[in-house]
Amino acid sequence: METKWLEDFVSLAETRSFSRSAQLRHVTQPAFSRRIQSLEAWAGTDLVDRSSYPTRLTPAGETLYDQSLEMLQSLQSTRAMLRGHSSAGQDFIEFAVPHTLAFTFFPAWVSSLRQDFGSIKSRLIALNVHDAVMRLVEGSCDLLIAYHHQSQPFQFDSARYEMVSLGEEIVAPYSRADASGQPQFQLPGRVVAPLPYLGYAPGAYLGLVVDTMLKEAGVAMHLDRVYETDMAEGLKAMALEGHGIAFLPQSAIRKELRAKKLVSAAAPHMPPLQVKLEIRAYRERSSGKEGTRGNGKTHKSAAQALWEHLASGKTAGTIAA
Repeated sequence: METKWLEDFVSLAETRSFSRSAQLRHVTQPAFSRRIQSLEAWAGTDLVDRSSYPTRLTPAGETLYDQSLEMLQSLQSTRAMLRGHSSAGQDFIEFAVPHTLAFTFFPAWVSSLRQDFGSIKSRLIALNVHDAVMRLVEGSCDLLIAYHHQSQPFQFDSARYEMVSLGEEIVAPYSRADASGQPQFQLPGRVVAPLPYLGYAPGAYLGLVVDTMLKEAGVAMHLDRVYETDMAEGLKAMALEGHGIAFLPQSAIRKELRAKKLVSAAAPHMPPLQVKLEIRAYRERSSGKEGTRGNGKTHKSAAQALWEHLASGKTAGTIAA
């Protein structure tokens, strides 16, 4: 049994809605439902009465709900005590970063900080997007760095969290180059011969953004999904081996583009087929008392200094922007 199943269950018990809880937990509804089913399999009984709307808990579910609140609170308290036992690492800034940004954006960004801010001690926690967001929500990191696109905004409470824009990223389709330097596969493809498509796994943030772009492209794309993963690095590796077309962040393939190992997979006559994403840093807001979060905890001095530096660059904004 995983603790996130209990967190999912508590959310469902409080919202009485699978779709709303899935949204709040930053996961697709099918994935959310599977996790509730896994919890029921572990418990050995039904926890949710699915014959009613809004969703209701069974008697067993009501019992587990009360116990879950106690268990999760106990775990949070225990973690707080353990973290308080050691002062080691207090000068390290902990970043929760989705895998793609961890491999591409983060190293170069830290290098750029040295020029106008100075060196920092950082601890990188590379995760999928959902788990990275949960790190921030649970107070388990100092900053979250993530992509933002208006079609897939995070449901952050602007009264509790604040953000700073760090830059932009372009995601576009690429293919391995053939011997003449032309794309081995070129969009849009044909109905009778769809192109092999290397896609992001269902629910992956970049995958949701790419799916929206394809729907709004105005040109029918004929693609045959032959491989999927939630990591852009995995798609790049497959594209380099000539397995198909992949939509990749430009920051992930700079060397391959310079070496002409990968080239644009969009035909010259097509309208631009790319999407621009913003790269943002998020943190929990400070209260009126400098350096103190809304929950009473204090921001690390190093993390506070870095945030003030980032915000002074006139890139700070509201969550809803």
